[in-house]
Amino acid sequence: MLDFDLNVHRVITIGSIDIWITDTTFSMAGIMLILIIFAVVVRIKLSKFKEIPTGFQNFVELIVEMFENFVAGSAGAKLSWVGGWFFTVFSFLLLSNMSGVVWFVRPPTADWTVPLSLAIITVVLMQAVGVWYRGWDYISKFFKPFFLFLPINILGELSRPISLSFRLFGNVLGGMILVSLVYALTPTVVAMFLPVVLHAYFDVISGAMQAFVFTVLSLTYLGLAVSED
Repeated sequence: MLDFDLNVHRVITIGSIDIWITDTTFSMAGIMLILIIFAVVVRIKLSKFKEIPTGFQNFVELIVEMFENFVAGSAGAKLSWVGGWFFTVFSFLLLSNMSGVVWFVRPPTADWTVPLSLAIITVVLMQAVGVWYRGWDYISKFFKPFFLFLPINILGELSRPISLSFRLFGNVLGGMILVSLVYALTPTVVAMFLPVVLHAYFDVISGAMQAFVFTVLSLTYLGLAVSED
């Protein structure tokens, strides 16, 4: 059964700042290690790629092409350069959400600080590309319909990372709690089979869906930031 509490294993103090080493820290480290190993393998094999793709090369090129089309369709062709970042975000969220399949592992996205951090990066990137591509035209939107609406418009922008992060966090944490309750409240024989179905939905199907939704919304926000409409 998964533990609802976020266990703190160690606290490292640097000056006046306390750094907590929690379950999330270890699970994130494992997921990032998997992604780094995959990236290194692809980089090593990249030098051996041929003009006519086969096998592993075909798989990698298929993923890259699909995601490039996905980014172009969601954010527009001019923002295709953000594809690398959002592919990393999507891969990380996908593995994070599915890590609940492994017993006694708390998904990193069940800790609100993880989706909130990614959402804040998205909103900061949104403001940056908005100013870069549209300049004063983008900045002036915060003063519309007139300058007294500036605080309200700023609050509207600040609400985006909160809503974006809570959507992901709530779904992952809710699924984790439900599966844990099934483990705790059902007889041992039933608990050996029923949670498998719940894991398949909440960790695999819903996990993939939430990673997709988070990425789509992030790209859509960026696309709206550079849009002239």
